[in-house]
Amino acid sequence: MAETAHIGIFGGSGFYSLLEDAEEIKVETPYGPPSDLIAVGNLAGKKVAFLARHGKQHQFPPHMIPYRANIWAMKQLGVRRIIAPCAVGSLQPEIKPGDFVVTDQFVDRTTGRKDTFYDGPVTTHISSADPFCPELRKLAIQVIRNLSIPVHERGTNVVIQGPRFSTRAESKWFTQAGWHTINMTQYPEVALAVEQEMCYVGIALVTDYDVGLVGEPGTEPVSAEEIIKVLQRNNERVRQVIAEMVGRMSTEQDEHCATVLKHARI
Repeated sequence: MAETAHIGIFGGSGFYSLLEDAEEIKVETPYGPPSDLIAVGNLAGKKVAFLARHGKQHQFPPHMIPYRANIWAMKQLGVRRIIAPCAVGSLQPEIKPGDFVVTDQFVDRTTGRKDTFYDGPVTTHISSADPFCPELRKLAIQVIRNLSIPVHERGTNVVIQGPRFSTRAESKWFTQAGWHTINMTQYPEVALAVEQEMCYVGIALVTDYDVGLVGEPGTEPVSAEEIIKVLQRNNERVRQVIAEMVGRMSTEQDEHCATVLKHARI
């Protein structure tokens, strides 16, 4: 397939469309179809590809998203750099609903997900020490600050299996571990992007306080209804951030991201 776009965007919960006058493309992959048709169009003077990771009808719950197909489809279209906003709960009092977090680490608490393209015979061990593209993280922080959106420049996101939310005991454990946010989709998406030598930045959109912060009165357990309400308020800000990032973004990759496999093979 000929290269179509160099920049890809994954839309999370409540964020199912981005581009006007886009062409919707059906992409076949060895891992089955991606979550939906991929919209390809112009944004801020560049060609971009947009995919709703849950599907436009939110038909894929987090544990059933075809993550490998989604990443493979983007790669086939020529995508080298991915912007990946996602809804998260806060685990710490200083990270408030409505804030953005530019994630720099993740903790994987999922089970049974297809999380690699390399099942052999070529044994491949990518480094996950710093999984998010440093260049795109820097750009995201600059843009979000310039738009006067409250932003946390670092954060560890714990990814749970879903589709259920945490128990109070689990949330307390995550908070006491010092982790910052929680969601259900960032893994294995980021790891698969790294395996394909793509630059990936995760922008976490804080919607809630998980089950309510430990020892913080007045914080209530999360509900899907409340998440959607906050996300709808954030949608316009997310669109502004993405458009500004795309306008300022080089289509050339960060050297580290583009050479991951050079040091991963045995």
